[in-house]
Amino acid sequence: MNTQTTGQQDDDQELAKVLAGVNQQLSGAQPGTDLSFEETGAATAAAPAAAPLTPPSLPVPDLAAPAAPAPSEPAPHASSLHTDSSLEGIKKDALNELRPLVDKLNVSAEEKFDTYLLLLRSTDDTALIGPAHDAAKSITDEARRAQALLDIIKEIDYLSAEKTAA
Repeated sequence: MNTQTTGQQDDDQELAKVLAGVNQQLSGAQPGTDLSFEETGAATAAAPAAAPLTPPSLPVPDLAAPAAPAPSEPAPHASSLHTDSSLEGIKKDALNELRPLVDKLNVSAEEKFDTYLLLLRSTDDTALIGPAHDAAKSITDEARRAQALLDIIKEIDYLSAEKTAA
């Protein structure tokens, strides 16, 4: 029991030193000026149980929220404008190369429709609406077919609104 009590005292003293250092860093005060600690030992063990002491509250910095960059600073980004334009060029080439090959794909009607829809949304080419509609009609799952037909209608509405706005 004596070894345990001594170990507790050592732990309390070490904790007091750490808290004093933290408090000094946060407030710029001298160590030991505004912290109070519970004394442990034989005198405390013999005394009747008192209300538990609570340590003084210390301000805790919010480490979870990173500092937001100032609005005038551009957000750092791994790719440059040159790379973005290069990627757009590659995308455009891939879309143009894919378009004549879609009918040759050995995929389900759903996947073929998804491919046509991707091409349609990427290029806004109204010539793709007919093949996309045909692919949508070939989908066997009624719920999925209904969703595909709704997507066709939405694309037609979008392209029509875009044409009238221009």
